[in-house]
Amino acid sequence: MMLLNRRTLLASGGLLLAAACTRKFGSPERAGTLPIPRLVDARQHGQLINLRAQEGETTFFPGRRSATLGYNGSYLGPTLRVHRGDDVTMTVGNSLSADTTVHWHGLLVPGELDGSPHQLIAPGATWRPTLPIRQPAATLFYHSHAHGLTGEQVYSGLAGMLVVTDEEEQGLGLPSDYGVDDLPVLIQDRQFEDGRLVMPTGMMVASQGRRGNTILVNGAPTPRADVPDRLVRLRLVNGSNARIYELSFSDDRTFHWIGTEGGLLARSVELQALTLAPGQRAEILVSFADGKPVALVTAQDASASMMGMMGGMGMMGDHHDDEDDASTTETVLTFSPRPGLGGRAAAAVPLLLAARTVPDPEAAVRRRRFVLNMSMGGMMDSDDGAYAINDRPFDIDRIDEEVGLGDVEIWKVSGKKMAHPFHIHGVHFDVLRRDGDDPDLLDQGPRDTIVVKEAVELLVGFDQPATKAPFMYHCHILEHEDEGMMGQFTVG
Repeated sequence: MMLLNRRTLLASGGLLLAAACTRKFGSPERAGTLPIPRLVDARQHGQLINLRAQEGETTFFPGRRSATLGYNGSYLGPTLRVHRGDDVTMTVGNSLSADTTVHWHGLLVPGELDGSPHQLIAPGATWRPTLPIRQPAATLFYHSHAHGLTGEQVYSGLAGMLVVTDEEEQGLGLPSDYGVDDLPVLIQDRQFEDGRLVMPTGMMVASQGRRGNTILVNGAPTPRADVPDRLVRLRLVNGSNARIYELSFSDDRTFHWIGTEGGLLARSVELQALTLAPGQRAEILVSFADGKPVALVTAQDASASMMGMMGGMGMMGDHHDDEDDASTTETVLTFSPRPGLGGRAAAAVPLLLAARTVPDPEAAVRRRRFVLNMSMGGMMDSDDGAYAINDRPFDIDRIDEEVGLGDVEIWKVSGKKMAHPFHIHGVHFDVLRRDGDDPDLLDQGPRDTIVVKEAVELLVGFDQPATKAPFMYHCHILEHEDEGMMGQFTVG
């Protein structure tokens, strides 16, 4: 794989690629327009989806080409749609010069199909897992998970959206015209110098992960989306390496939160602000019936504040106060309503969404404790000077936990010095308590990634086997994960 450092990315010309593999985000003919990734529906392709990790070039800004990675293109990948009850074969080829994987983040499949560091795809090789889709409708996220290279490969473009659908969701009358009133919104921050993508390095990267000076949506800097003047569904994915977004609309309009990582909520929740950490997803419904342009914005990123940021982020409420002005927020994506766009009848916000059974906490057979810790020259808190969980840096040859198939457990997870997004493979969990109190409003629903600093108790059911290959649990600040803030467990 081509190392995307400052030298290679600022070199003139860069890698030339066939036009068919070069997606010119930000080029004059598409300037400012939200790119909509190609939709690949497994049922329309005989339950076979082909992906290839490849090198390429992307023009994020006119006249400035950047070396990037992508699936089936130069940057990011297509949106994959699968249907509950189907078995889908993924053919994943590796055209890079380094090992890679594809992790189906949020998909409930056995450990050997998960796409973790144990399912490496060597250069020139192909991986062909058949994935049983047995979970409710949800917005998921696929990305590289090659240990030690995850942060670099995801930053360079190896990521995409994976959508599960089912009959229950289809019967709700939610906006579902992909790219019209059902929009993929994959948010990333990336660093640009002279209009070219560069890869940050240094102490701040080690401590807080890679952050950038530009927000991209679906690979385009602060684009505009033309939307119908009615209810629209936004599938929000935080695909950044490290940044947490505090999202709201520039006019403080309310919206309805309808889904989280594990799928639809039981009831829609009216909000004005929503927080997403790396790896987290949310589905929201927002009305553009007033016909007025509006922007999705986020609080400006202050990297230093991460060191003291509390895990209980994502509270509902007004995002702005009277002293706020445009300098306190950054635009993520602007919306321009268009009358008659798409031609579908207006949808209503359903109050009731999806019923689900939550395990009984009394059924938990074990409690476990996990502390995410790190050290940088003695400045932080790990006893052995490493990025670690429970003071043990990741060792791919060590199984940290053994869990029984079908068991329910309570995992108590906390961080030190800073907040960490904690992700568990192969499960959905519910938040029981945060810092000894009731969960925050936005802790509800089935989750696979949660922000922790103070202790958070998670109710976890283990329904997927992991005996041929273990599952991972880790910080989803990708640089922390790469440096060792990760463990692994078997289920059997």
